Amino acid sequence: MRIVIDTSIFSNPDTRNEFGEETSSAIDGFIAISLKAGLDIFIPSSIFRELSNFASEESMTRIRNVSVIRGPDLLSMQFPAVIFHTFISDIRERINKGLRIAEEAIESSKTADNVRRIRNEYRAAMRGGIIDSVEDLDVVLLAKEIGGAVLSADEGIAKMAGSLGIEVFSAKDFKNKFSRRENYETGKSE
Repeated sequence: MRIVIDTSIFSNPDTRNEFGEETSSAIDGFIAISLKAGLDIFIPSSIFRELSNFASEESMTRIRNVSVIRGPDLLSMQFPAVIFHTFISDIRERINKGLRIAEEAIESSKTADNVRRIRNEYRAAMRGGIIDSVEDLDVVLLAKEIGGAVLSADEGIAKMAGSLGIEVFSAKDFKNKFSRRENYETGKSE
């Protein structure tokens, strides 16, 4: 099985802790599970660069040694128009919701707590549950291209990947499935 990973698996403390307490140990934990399960690890080039902001050079060398690092072939991939139609429709709804949040901010008091609340609401309205970066899109496109699954904590990646028929794993599901497979195949009990 081929697995395409996203930075969120190692940068989000909730998901990172499924593999290790800190980024370095989480990368090592992920690699150990993947290799024992016989998985092929793919990392989009953009994700590899992004992950290098969170991980040590040694960790990046270890993951590079066991992974295929490349971007998706953007020139020859084709997708159903419904994917883009749905995406644009969703963007339009989010823009309108963001405008309503901004209007509310203009009418309300300008306190630090209110500004923080409006910023959080605006961010959630505009970015929550949607592909919002080239890096996120690269994960989905590479998984589609290679016929792989996705390992991510990002809701937008999971949503788009799911709509394209790509299997998506959370860190917990990945660990449970592939650690269990390893234990099943070796006859060890959990």
